[in-house]
Amino acid sequence: MKGWLVMKRRGSVPALLGLVLAAGLAASGPSPTQFRPEEIAQDAAWMDFLATAPIIDAERGKIRAVTNPWVLTLEKGGTTQKAIWKNPEGRMGGFLEGWKWEIAAYRLDRLLGLNMVPPTIERRFRENRGSLQLWVESKMPYRKMMEDKSLRLPGGLVSVKWNRAISLQRAFDNLIANEDRHGENILITEDWRLILIDHSRTFRTSPKFTQKLIYHEKRREGDWSVDSLPRDVWERFKTLDVALIKAAVGEYLTDEEIRACLVRRDLQVADLEAKIAAKGETQVLY
Repeated sequence: MKGWLVMKRRGSVPALLGLVLAAGLAASGPSPTQFRPEEIAQDAAWMDFLATAPIIDAERGKIRAVTNPWVLTLEKGGTTQKAIWKNPEGRMGGFLEGWKWEIAAYRLDRLLGLNMVPPTIERRFRENRGSLQLWVESKMPYRKMMEDKSLRLPGGLVSVKWNRAISLQRAFDNLIANEDRHGENILITEDWRLILIDHSRTFRTSPKFTQKLIYHEKRREGDWSVDSLPRDVWERFKTLDVALIKAAVGEYLTDEEIRACLVRRDLQVADLEAKIAAKGETQVLY
């Protein structure tokens, strides 16, 4: 079906990942990367599949990454699906890595209603705890689009919708202090939708990640600050507190990590409030 991201599968587990980025959304409509309600309703089905489907194959080294994740193939009830399993914990390649942050990022994504991160759960593999994330088939990583000048957005994808999608990504990465967002872990699907993967370098607590946002107006590359948000996401940002985040992420974030997240939330809210004051609410919120 055009406009949906359909997993390679057999059987009755429905397709979940349908970020509608492009055609069919009015400029004043919902978030350009938000799942349709009927797709979000399948989260539980995919979570159950990831948790209970037997592993029929496991490959390592297929994905180039410091964390050296496993690609697991799961099969249940006639459905075959790949997933990414990783369990880094501690410093690797000079960076602090953690598998629990993968799960926390997914849960916070859903709490905010962004719906940009594939379903991610905890699952044991070879007796070790780790994160398991649904594999997403994509047209290309964002890096390829940036490097290949022959690639252009289809005519139906007006720039405002694309920019809003990128703005959502930056707002999320600001909140979770993702120091590792790059062109390989933003995926673009065949129908030009955005999916965010790889969150093992997130939820930082040091002053470097609580005194200013990762995406701000004085970056070396220029003004990369968040310039717009859907109204519903904006309201959810403002109402976040320790209890809400704790209820969503459970054991996967420490109290210190949650407090640091809220400090960054305050910075993001202040930045957007300044933009609203300067430009007008309708130019920032939609």
